[in-house]
Order: sequence, then structure tokens, then C-alpha cells
Amino acid sequence: MVPKQKYKDYALTVFYDPKVCIHAGDCVRGLPSIFDIVKKPWINVDGAPTAKIIEQIKQCPSGALSYKLSKDA
Repeated sequence: MVPKQKYKDYALTVFYDPKVCIHAGDCVRGLPSIFDIVKKPWINVDGAPTAKIIEQIKQCPSGALSYKLSKDA
């Protein structure tokens, strides 16, 4: 079983579920400063404003990407 992956900064935690992902590539094409499959880690939560990241996550066709806002932000 492959666990969800978690990427976070002070304001936002992004979750990625590889078993749900259909590899449509919408995230990579839509916000390459955050989602870059060549880099490790491939999700850089510090690469764009939180609102833009959330907007792109909502475009994920499979639901493999999700997020949680920090209470402190």
C-alpha cells in the first residue's frame, strides 16, 4: 500500500495520493513552479502564493491532490 505524500510550509499542506493519480499532468502544466516531476521533492509548496496552489489543486481531475490550510497562517 502506497501512503499519501505530504508537502508543507507554514500556511499550507499539500497531499498527493499516488494510487488515485491518473497522471493527466494538469498540475505540472498549470503550475510548474510548484509541480515539477524532475525535481525532488516534486511538489514545492514555497513556489507560488497559497491561493494559486489551492486553485491548481482544485483542477486535479482525479482528486489525487488535496490540501489543508494551517491554523496558524
